[in-house]
Amino acid sequence: MEMPKTTYLARAGRIMQRLEALAAISEDAEGVTRRFGTPAFVRGQQLVQGWAEAAGLHTRLDAIGNVRARLVSRRPGARTFVLASHIDTVVNAGKFDGPLGVLLGLDLLENLADQGAELPFHLELIAFSDEEGVRFHTTYLGSKVVTGAFESGLLARKDADGITLAEAIATMGGDAARIPHDALPAADWLGYFEVHIEQGPVLWERNLPVALVTAIAGQQRVELTWRGMAGHAGTVPMTMRQDALAGAAEFVLAVEQFGRQHAPELVATVGKLDVRHAASNVIPGEVSCSLDLRSPDAARLTTAAQQVQALAQAIAGRRQLHLTWSPVQTTAPATCDAGLNQLLARAIAEAGHEVVPLVSGAGHDAVPVSRVAPATMLFVRCFKGISHNPLENVELPDLAAAVEVSARFLTLLVTHFTEQETTQDT
Repeated sequence: MEMPKTTYLARAGRIMQRLEALAAISEDAEGVTRRFGTPAFVRGQQLVQGWAEAAGLHTRLDAIGNVRARLVSRRPGARTFVLASHIDTVVNAGKFDGPLGVLLGLDLLENLADQGAELPFHLELIAFSDEEGVRFHTTYLGSKVVTGAFESGLLARKDADGITLAEAIATMGGDAARIPHDALPAADWLGYFEVHIEQGPVLWERNLPVALVTAIAGQQRVELTWRGMAGHAGTVPMTMRQDALAGAAEFVLAVEQFGRQHAPELVATVGKLDVRHAASNVIPGEVSCSLDLRSPDAARLTTAAQQVQALAQAIAGRRQLHLTWSPVQTTAPATCDAGLNQLLARAIAEAGHEVVPLVSGAGHDAVPVSRVAPATMLFVRCFKGISHNPLENVELPDLAAAVEVSARFLTLLVTHFTEQETTQDT
């Protein structure tokens, strides 16, 4: 039976209320900041866990601090389909990046539980504890634990205050030794679905509520250190300087130009610049900067990193600077599953919306999950494409559209899976 649009609006309103309640929990009064393992994060974690328990779901916290809530199938040997996103944030974030997918997923499980739905597979909602990687500079901590890809060496990594990841886990009441036991075995995975704000302007400009994600760009992150010779700003002639900041500045512009030349298949960004012993009357002797390269094409990404490194070395050579090129993180591109995307596209169309395929330039927990299971994603329109910013916003009708599409997708998934089983049995 078709559900009226007003029902989806009402459900969206309840999700919005929960988003506001979660956003009120922050490390600071301005914006939203909930870094992994902080007291604010723990309070947010407890709030989400309480909502899941009140819905009658089988709920627990795992060792890394993921909130995990299951709607259990009675079918013997049932596998697990996961709905997930994250509840940690960047510093001075918005309300929707991550939590929207978690709380929309909770709404879906609540409604199925209220209906007494008999499912052919388990549905597990996961509120991942750390996707952003702000505190320990390690993205996808929560999803890597669930997929069995967590690296134990990360437990010794320290935050800016010298606290190790293992200590942060213990402070939250977790046990790092139990991390391997929290992985969902690869054979148990049926699939993965994540709803997320677009974090880009396409849907906003086209006035469309949702989009189908086809792939997620890979990333290469590098830290560069430029070393020259510090000197007195008033006494060293311009022709005799080894100015590390001037070299870094030339590199910043070169990266921007490189990104423009190779658009749209690649983006290139310098987002951080650190001048050591900075002073207005001193020629900078050492400067560090970041480099972020992204592309959905793995080969193009590798080639781009080599080309940008050559640009950097040429700049350093001309300016008589010493350059250190230190790779920080490499993430391969992920392609969403064709079968699940076909069902999701059908759900979008049946809800009365245009099916718009988009590649995500931002990383998501779907990336590590896609290594072990079929994954799909739904994007939701956000205000001017703004994200990682207190101006981040989603309008109620767009959220209602996402709820309807997601509900239809799960219905189609159940039907598809049941038909598959029937075919196999015969």
